[in-house]
Amino acid sequence: MKDRNENRPGYKKTKMGWIPSAWNVDILGSWFELSSGLPKPQDTVQVNQHNAQYPVYGGNGILGYSSNSFCSGETLIIGRVGEKCGCVQRGSGHYWVTDNALYISRWHKKANVRFFEYLLDYLNLNNLRNKGSQPLISQSSIKKKTAITPPFAEQKKIAEILSTWDEAIQQTRKLIDAKKRLKKGLMQQLLTGKKRLPAYEKQNNRVSYRFFDLPEDWECPQIKDISTECSERNRNGDDLPVLACSKYTGFVESSEYFGKRVFSENTTNYKIIRHGQFGFPSNHIEEGSIGLLGKHDKGLVSPIYTVFQCNEKVIPEYLYAVLKTDTFRHIFKTATNASVDRRGSLRWKEFSLIHVPLPPKAEQKAVADALATVDADISLHEKKLNALEKQKRGLMQKLLTGEVRVTEEQNGRAEAVRTN
Repeated sequence: MKDRNENRPGYKKTKMGWIPSAWNVDILGSWFELSSGLPKPQDTVQVNQHNAQYPVYGGNGILGYSSNSFCSGETLIIGRVGEKCGCVQRGSGHYWVTDNALYISRWHKKANVRFFEYLLDYLNLNNLRNKGSQPLISQSSIKKKTAITPPFAEQKKIAEILSTWDEAIQQTRKLIDAKKRLKKGLMQQLLTGKKRLPAYEKQNNRVSYRFFDLPEDWECPQIKDISTECSERNRNGDDLPVLACSKYTGFVESSEYFGKRVFSENTTNYKIIRHGQFGFPSNHIEEGSIGLLGKHDKGLVSPIYTVFQCNEKVIPEYLYAVLKTDTFRHIFKTATNASVDRRGSLRWKEFSLIHVPLPPKAEQKAVADALATVDADISLHEKKLNALEKQKRGLMQKLLTGEVRVTEEQNGRAEAVRTN
C-alpha cells in the first residue's frame, strides 16, 4: 500500500517510511532505561488502608497497596509476563513495581512521559513476547524496538491532544459505571417490592421467605410452578447458530464468545432453544451464566444446558431480571452445593425447586419496562464510549505517524472534546 506521506513537502524517506523532516527514527533504548521490579511486598493488601498507602503495580494494574515503596516520580510500567505482556500503565508518586513488570527507571531529558505512554500502546509491545509456553517479554526486545519520534515540543502537544480523548473516555466510563450501580440498586429494590412503581404503591405487610421478604400481595412460587423444561433436540441436523451463555450479556454465538470453534461438527444431539426461552449451562449457573434468547428466533446449545420456558403468568424479561441478580447467584450457588450431582452441576430437578418473587403480571411488565429504559440509557452511553475509543485509535494512527501534524485547529478540536 502506498505511504500516505510519500513525497509530501516537509517529509523525508526513511527505513520506517516517509516521516516529517523534523522527526527521527530511533530505537526505544535511546529514550529510556528499563529496570525489573521486585517481588511483591509482604504486607500487600487489596484495599487502601491507613497503614497501606502506596500502590503496588503488577503487569496489569494495581494489585493492592503496601506500607512501603521503592519507586517515586512519574514513569511507565510495562507488563512482562503472561497474557498481559506489553500492557502499559503510568505510575506516579510513591509506588512498588512487582517482578512481573518492567519500569522505566531513567528518561532522556527530551522525552515526554505521556507521549511515550501513547507511543508504546500504539506499538503493541505484546508482539515482542517470546514463543515459549510462558509468554515473556524481555528488556532487550523493547529497547531494540524501532520507532519514529518527534521533537519534544511536538511530543508534548500530541500527548495533550490524545489526553483530551482519554479524559472524555474516562468520564464516560465513570458515568456508565454509576448508571450500572444505580440499576443494580434499583433491581434489588424493585424485584423484591421494597420499592414499588407509583401505580403499584401499597401500604401492606411483608412476608418473609428464606432469601428475601416480599409484599403480601406478591406470590413466591417455585420455578416448576411457572415454567416447564424444554428438551427439543436437533435431530434433523438443522444449520442453526450454536450459542453460548455469558454471565454478563446472556446468549452470544459460541465462536464469537470463545474466539474459535469449540462445538462438535455433529450437532444432532444439541438442544434447540427458541426465542423467549431461558437456558443455562448446568455446571456454571452459580456464576450467573443464564440467558434469555432474544436476538435469534432459534438456536442450538450444548447438551449440558438446561432449557426452559415460563408460562402465561410470567413476563419473561421480568423473570430474567430476577434470575440475574446477585441474590439469585447466591441462591444458585447454595442449590448447587446442596445438589447430589457430584460434578457440581445444577440440574432441572433441583433448579425447578427454587422460589422466585412474583408480583401481579401488570407490575411485572412495568418493572421490566423500567429496567429496559435504564438499559437503553446505558447502551446509549456505551455506544458513545465505543465511538470515542474508535476516534482515539484513529487519531493515534494519524498523529503518531506524522500523517497529521499538530496545529491550532487540531488543538481547538481537542478542546471541544474536553468541554462537551
